[in-house]
Amino acid sequence: GIDQALVIDADEEIFEMSNGCICCTVRGDLIRVLGNLMKRRDKFDYVLVETTGLADPGPVAQTFFMDDEIRAEFSLDGIVTLVDAAHIEQQLGRSDESTEQIAFADILVLNKTDLVDGEALDRLEARLRDMNRMAQVVRSERADVPVDTVLNLGAFDLDQVLERRPTFLEPEYPFEWTGVYSLESGRYQLSLADGPDPTMSVVVVSDQGTDDAALRDGAEWCVRRYAEPAAPIRPGAEIPVGRHVDLQLESAGRKSFSLEVDTQVRLGLYAQHTAEEFDLHLTDAQGVPISPAAERTWVAQHEHDDEVGSIAIETDGDVDSELLNAWLGQLLRERGVDIFRMKGFISLAGEPRRFVFQGVHMLFDGQPDRPWGDSPRRNQLVFIGRNLDEQSMRQGFEACLI
Repeated sequence: GIDQALVIDADEEIFEMSNGCICCTVRGDLIRVLGNLMKRRDKFDYVLVETTGLADPGPVAQTFFMDDEIRAEFSLDGIVTLVDAAHIEQQLGRSDESTEQIAFADILVLNKTDLVDGEALDRLEARLRDMNRMAQVVRSERADVPVDTVLNLGAFDLDQVLERRPTFLEPEYPFEWTGVYSLESGRYQLSLADGPDPTMSVVVVSDQGTDDAALRDGAEWCVRRYAEPAAPIRPGAEIPVGRHVDLQLESAGRKSFSLEVDTQVRLGLYAQHTAEEFDLHLTDAQGVPISPAAERTWVAQHEHDDEVGSIAIETDGDVDSELLNAWLGQLLRERGVDIFRMKGFISLAGEPRRFVFQGVHMLFDGQPDRPWGDSPRRNQLVFIGRNLDEQSMRQGFEACLI
C-alpha cells in the first residue's frame, strides 16, 4: 500500500488491513492482525491503529471489547483525532464520520493552525469543545506535537462512551440475517429471487446452535470469515461450508445453489441480506421447503456516503513536471473542494529522487524524497473525495507521462 511505501527508516512494522474500510468488515481482519502480533509480544511496546479519514471510530474501538482474546491481551489507551483547522468547517454538517471522529476523541489535535487567523481558530476550538467537552484540545502545525501528547494516555473511558452512545457494545456485523436449519444427510438447494444487489455474501457454519449465545458465538466467528476474500459462486455450484463466498445473482429469475450434507447436522446461514429481500428458500432433493429452526437479524454495519470514494493510480514511467503542474492546477481549481485528501509519490523526469506529495482540497505540498537508487521508478497516487471521475483523472495523469 501507499502508506507502507512512504514510511522509511523505521524499526516499526506496518500491517495494512486487506479491506479498504477499517471500520466495517475489517474488524475480523484487525482481530487477526492483533492475534498475530501477540505471538511476538516481546517485539513491541505499543500498537497504533490508524484508520482511514472516512472511518467511524466506534466499530474499531469495539474490537477491543467484543472479542474475548483481544480484551484479555490489549487495552484501548485512547482515541486521537487530527482536525484540519483550515478545512474542517467544510465537512461538519456534511459528513457524519467527521462528527463521530470528534465526538469519540480523547485528544483533538487541531492541526494547520498556521493557516487560520487567531479569531477563527478560537471560534473553531470553542465549537469543537461544544461537540466534545471531555477531550483535550492540542494545537499544532504540520502535526508536530510531543509524543506523550498522543501515546500512553490512559484516557479511554468506557463508562463515558456508554453514556454518549448506549449501543456502543452492540457490535455491527457485515451480515443482516442468520437462519439455522436442521438437516439430514442429502443434497439441498438454496434458491433466491432477484434482489437489491447483483451478489450476496454468505458464510455457512456447521454445528450451529439455536440459542442466543450460540448465535452470537457463530456471528463472531463469521466476522473473521467475512474479513477474508470472498470466493464467487455461480448458480448451480455448491456452497462450501465455513468459507466466505459471494453468490452471483446477476441473471434474471430465481437462482439456485447446492448444499451437500453428509450427516445429520444443524447449519447456520449467515447472509449479507435478509431472507425476505431475496425471497430466500432452502429445499430438499424433492423440492420440499425447509423452514429455519431458528432465525436472527443483526445490526448491520453502517453505510458510507455513496458519493465519497477513493481513486488509486499506479503506473510506471517518468512524468513531465510542467504537464503535471498544469494538470494538477486545473484539477484543484475545478474539483479541489471535492478532494478531501490526496497523497503519493511521483517519478519526475530528470529527478534522481522520488517526489512525495500530499494535499487537502486546494492545498498541495510536495518535496523530493529519498533517491530511487536501484528501485524501479514508478508513480503511485491516491485521491479521496466526493463524486470523483476515475477515468478522467487517470487519463489526465497519464497524459503527463513522457
